[in-house]
Amino acid sequence: MSSQSAGPRADRPIGEAEQRLLDSARDAFAAKGYHGTSTREIAAGANMSPAAMYIHFRSKQDVLARLSLEGHIAAYAALRAGAETAGSPTKRLRAAVYAFAHWHAENHTTARVVQYELAALDDENHARVVQLRRDIVATVRSIISDGTRDGEFAVDNIDVTTLAVLSLCIDTVRWYPSRELHTPESVGASFAACAERMVKADA
Repeated sequence: MSSQSAGPRADRPIGEAEQRLLDSARDAFAAKGYHGTSTREIAAGANMSPAAMYIHFRSKQDVLARLSLEGHIAAYAALRAGAETAGSPTKRLRAAVYAFAHWHAENHTTARVVQYELAALDDENHARVVQLRRDIVATVRSIISDGTRDGEFAVDNIDVTTLAVLSLCIDTVRWYPSRELHTPESVGASFAACAERMVKADA
């Protein structure tokens, strides 16, 4: 991104140097947090000078916004792909949870930044990310609502259950990998089964 850019664009192709900066920032933010990371450290991690970083990003905030937007867009796309699986609410919930949990495990470093540095975003970028998070919640809530209406799920509180299912997936970034779950596939399969047990009428 040039110094003349109006802000981060998650839909624009990324150049090699810009990707190196994003990768460096991702690793540093995940390890030290946004406020504990300097632009000098980001540039050094990308084997660039601090001045060269500003050819691509106006500020450290722009770097975080880019990571946050891309991460949320990718996670939402994975969730939607699963949710759009043809079949019963149970099949759709399992597919959605598998995809969402799998993404958080496979991209756990990026996901840690996406989930833990939300408060560091400025108001404009925060609002853009919050809308994506609302879309994520709505996607899962819709499946659980469909299953509850049809009698396939036994859910007392759809909103609370939605929160529990999403939290199950998102918390992956805190501990992955573990001795028990050390591949994205194992995380996805295990959590899909857990989500089904949480909602099933015959559980």
